[in-house]
Amino acid sequence: MTKLLFVCTANICRSPMALVVAQKMARDLGVGRKLQIDSAGTHAPSPAQRTDPRAIAALERRGYSAKRQRSSRIASSHFTDADLVLAMDNQNMAALQKICPAEHAHKLRLLLSFASECDRTEVPDPYHSNAQAFDLVLDLCEAAIGALLRHYTL
Repeated sequence: MTKLLFVCTANICRSPMALVVAQKMARDLGVGRKLQIDSAGTHAPSPAQRTDPRAIAALERRGYSAKRQRSSRIASSHFTDADLVLAMDNQNMAALQKICPAEHAHKLRLLLSFASECDRTEVPDPYHSNAQAFDLVLDLCEAAIGALLRHYTL
């Protein structure tokens, strides 16, 4: 079983959105049972917070079944357990590189490194923006995760 971990800053917008997209795409490709998918944040708040309602709304507008999850902070066990740790942006990547044990550094990747047709390298944080910013996050997640799943499962 391949274990994927999506990581953003607070684990309330981008990484929970990526998790939902990946779960659905994996099911649609018939590989859902081959993957374990989770999300975390480099600076997830304590106490845990629910997924941003704007993220839920954006997912539901696209036909995803989105559940309100609770945020969680990246832990050392994530690096041991995951096969691939996917950062949403360079700031998340830098935070991960600071805390990741050297023997697991090869697992760190930017999510958009899988979206070769995309002209961006980072999934922007939509938190301080509008509904269109959440739609852009979904566009980028769908492109990258589709390519990621094809790469790892076909």
